[in-house]
Amino acid sequence: MATTKKKKLHERGAGVLLPISSLPSNYGIGTLGEEAYRFVDFLNSAGQKYWQVLPVGPTSYGDSPYQSFSAFAGNPYFIDLDQLIEMGLLKKRDVTSVVWQDSCTSVRYDLLFQNRFSVLKKAFHNSRHQETESYRMFCEMNASWLEDYSLFMALKVYFHNKPWSDWPKDIRERQAQALHRYESLLKDDVAFWKFCQYMFYSQWDDLLRYAHEKGVQIIGDVPIYVAMDSADVWANPHLFQLDKKLRPKKVAGVPPDDFSADGQLWGNPLYDWKVMEQDGFAWWKQRMTYASRLYDFIRIDHFIGIVRYFSIPAKDKTAVNGVYKKGPGKKLTDAINSVIDSGRIIAEDLGVVVDSVVKLREQNDYPGMKVMEFGFNGDPNNDHFPENYTENTVVYGGTHDNETILGYFQNQNEWVQNYTMAYLKVKQLKQIPWAMVKKAYQSVARTVIFQAQDLLCLDNSARMNFPSTLGGNWRWRLRKRQLGKGVADRLRKLAEKEHRI
Repeated sequence: MATTKKKKLHERGAGVLLPISSLPSNYGIGTLGEEAYRFVDFLNSAGQKYWQVLPVGPTSYGDSPYQSFSAFAGNPYFIDLDQLIEMGLLKKRDVTSVVWQDSCTSVRYDLLFQNRFSVLKKAFHNSRHQETESYRMFCEMNASWLEDYSLFMALKVYFHNKPWSDWPKDIRERQAQALHRYESLLKDDVAFWKFCQYMFYSQWDDLLRYAHEKGVQIIGDVPIYVAMDSADVWANPHLFQLDKKLRPKKVAGVPPDDFSADGQLWGNPLYDWKVMEQDGFAWWKQRMTYASRLYDFIRIDHFIGIVRYFSIPAKDKTAVNGVYKKGPGKKLTDAINSVIDSGRIIAEDLGVVVDSVVKLREQNDYPGMKVMEFGFNGDPNNDHFPENYTENTVVYGGTHDNETILGYFQNQNEWVQNYTMAYLKVKQLKQIPWAMVKKAYQSVARTVIFQAQDLLCLDNSARMNFPSTLGGNWRWRLRKRQLGKGVADRLRKLAEKEHRI
């Protein structure tokens, strides 16, 4: 993996949030290919220091990057097919003969699932990677997760994509005899999934190196929880709150609030923090070490869950009956800080403000987050209002879970619209997104991140995710050259004027 010097978000800077999946391509989804490099060039020309991405793990049912088959693996969909053609592993007709999309602005995950792996298998069978020293070293360096993940994926295909909790008892429980039998039976399939990871990481390293050459650093995203149907839980069931049948006893979510009367039932299995503490949080250390190699900076999603987590009975259909439990707190952040410099962490501390969360974040000197969209309710003490920002803050116009800026204000009442326009000194709703960019850049906050959609002043048709809904999410994509010179020049002028370049 590419390496980088230790960095801190201690200088004024700005960046753009754009998932890898949202990049343009001819093959149904963004990849680590030409358009990724073109986007780095855009950031460089726009005076931007940061490219923030969403989690890059392999997506499962629901297509959410926050529900992955592995906390360590990369998404095979992101492997650039054109690079495989250049390597001689595929012929052009292998990829042009496939229907990848019905629109260049939306991902069709069903088409990808049907077609991507058969094309990647052609490349696998044409490859001689297994004879190379680089492949041997890759497998050796990543053996702690790669072996389990590759066997897990081979088994999923073998058992018709059923979750591991529905596999036969012997392999579900990872009995030694069953593991040996399936490793032998599925030897070629296991090798294929290793190949996919080797190609993903090779392409990622090349892109990361190029970004660094252009003065761009990558901000990654680590979900606090992992999916139940993942290699992580299958291989480490003792680290989670499971019963004797390996079913979750309690699951994660958040309580009811103004946005959801039933709360949010995420369904992820909860960690058994007492068990994790016994070995010094070794799994978390391994996870953050991996993330530190992928990214320059790491946003820990739902940082609040480290201090206190919401525990919901697994049988429940809503989050109404959940209760808060005490998390590991400083014990976990100490473990994380032992493997990655604390200056490279961003704490996603959105939601109900809890003093203990603020205290832990400040003890570690992690910057917290503010969402500018939420700042215009007329309350002068609103933490998201630009006048109340502090230096050690990462300000977002909106995140992947929010409406676009234009869409948000189109849906507000007239008082909020007029108040916002008066404060930002604009006369039309469509002027709000760039007025917010300007105000954020002028603020004392060291780091400012805006979604690509908001730089393009797009409405909610470009929204990335509607929390607590299934289907239709995570699909938005840029068109080729949609982010052009005009946007870059405008950003650069602001960055120069406000000393963020």
